Amino acid sequence: MRVLLFLSAILAAASVDGRTVSVFLQPVTQQIPPSFLAEIDYDLSSPSEPAAQVTGYEAPEISSNDDLVRVGLYDRSSGEWTSSTTVLSAENFSKGYSPHFILTTGPDGKEVLGVGCRGVRIDAGQTRDFGPQVIVQVTGKGKQVELNKPVILSPEGKKVVQEEKTFLQKYWWVLAIGVFLAVSSGGGDQK
Repeated sequence: MRVLLFLSAILAAASVDGRTVSVFLQPVTQQIPPSFLAEIDYDLSSPSEPAAQVTGYEAPEISSNDDLVRVGLYDRSSGEWTSSTTVLSAENFSKGYSPHFILTTGPDGKEVLGVGCRGVRIDAGQTRDFGPQVIVQVTGKGKQVELNKPVILSPEGKKVVQEEKTFLQKYWWVLAIGVFLAVSSGGGDQK
């Protein structure tokens, strides 16, 4: 019985595709290390829409001299940004605003391509959820280019330039039909 319970727990853990990422913030004008902003858990295994939530959030302390901040994923061990970053106004984190994050992942959901953020004004009469929110956008494969004519290469690998045909070379068959109809139509009955 315990073996069955143990195996079902392992299968349940393996089927969950939950991931956690940490979002960091850095003022653009200062050369200080990025500080922790939020922790986001997301799961792409839900059939309709990816489930995500902000599990940890620390309101940033931004000096009045900083107008712009950078938000993204940062690796403290290597000291580099690991995703694309978003530059936004520091006013998005002021009082009366709730941050809404947009997490963009690759098609498999394992790689986070970027993090976006914007502050949404809190209206106590309109909503009951004042905390930070997150949306996960999964990218898909882009449309492939459709070409009209294939490129013709010579045996040496150079592009072969083909001359454009003249009007007579293109539509000689129309003139042949016209001549045939004129010759075969005859003059009609003469009495």
